[in-house]
Amino acid sequence: MNHSFEAEDDALRSRAAQELAEIGRTVMPFGRFQGRRLHELPAEYLQWFATKGWPRGRIGELMQIVYQMKADGSDVAFDICRGNPGLRRPADS
Repeated sequence: MNHSFEAEDDALRSRAAQELAEIGRTVMPFGRFQGRRLHELPAEYLQWFATKGWPRGRIGELMQIVYQMKADGSDVAFDICRGNPGLRRPADS
C-alpha cells in the first residue's frame, strides 16, 4: 500500500470519527425536535430540510451528514452515539 494513501485514509477515518462524535453530542437548537440529538431526528424531518433548505452553518452541515447516512441506510453508525455498550465510542477532540 502506498504510504501517502495510508496517511489520507487515516485522516479520513479521523475526520469521520470526529464528525460522528460531534453529531452524537449536538442538540437540535430549534423547531419541532428542539432538544433532541441530531442522530435522533427522524428521516422525514431531515427530508423536509433537504427539499426546503438546510440551516446555515455547522448545524446545517451536520444535519446533511445525518440525512445522507439515514438515506443510505448507514444509520447503524449512530449506535455508537446511542450508547450501545458493545460498541466503542469515538474519542472526542
